[in-house]
Amino acid sequence: MTEAPLERWERRSEWPLAGLAAAFLVAYAWPILDPGLDPTYRQACAVTMWVIWAAFALDYATRLFIANDRQKFVRRNLLDLAVIVLPMLRPLRMLRLVLLLKVFNRAGASGLRGRVGTYLGSGALVLGVVAALAVLDAERSSEQANITTFGDALWWAITTMTTVGYGDQYPVTNTGRMVAAGLMLGGIALLGTVTALLASWLAERVALEAEEATEPLVAEIQALRREVDRLQTEATHNTE
Repeated sequence: MTEAPLERWERRSEWPLAGLAAAFLVAYAWPILDPGLDPTYRQACAVTMWVIWAAFALDYATRLFIANDRQKFVRRNLLDLAVIVLPMLRPLRMLRLVLLLKVFNRAGASGLRGRVGTYLGSGALVLGVVAALAVLDAERSSEQANITTFGDALWWAITTMTTVGYGDQYPVTNTGRMVAAGLMLGGIALLGTVTALLASWLAERVALEAEEATEPLVAEIQALRREVDRLQTEATHNTE
């Protein structure tokens, strides 16, 4: 079957866009992790992020142009549209990094559980690091902030994602709280998927062990049936 133009474009552009997403993460993280960064490099990072944003916008426009059903395409790619039309919201811009998950998924196992596990691992890593960077960027300039280092931000992200919530670190700015809300929702979704994945794996293991345990019994029953059939046949012959 001939590959559709949209599928062909997405397949060919997936890896280059993933590389741009990784470059975007570096350009975004560098000024945050190094507050004393030279203004020239800081400006270079800002320009890099805008150039990458333009590349993502061009990719979206291209996919929309070659899509057979453009309304359906827009409905299925609302997240892509959001990160294109709302570039001024710094935490939201980081959602472009979800393209990395597509690459991780292609590299994952062919089975459903392998793909889900790959998404969980890579998704948790990207979500945690991105949220830590975003909240640190939002909080560090506040006088009441208690998240002032990347270590604090990463610890906060981990405790928030796992719903532990010690409360020793917490955002005090509006932007930081927006990041926290997104991380909470993402953490709950990840935990729910982990629970479902473990439940599925346990159910499969129990069913497999039960099947293995009954196999000898089934074999014995079948052997007894064959023996009964043989005896009945012999009895019929003797009667005749």
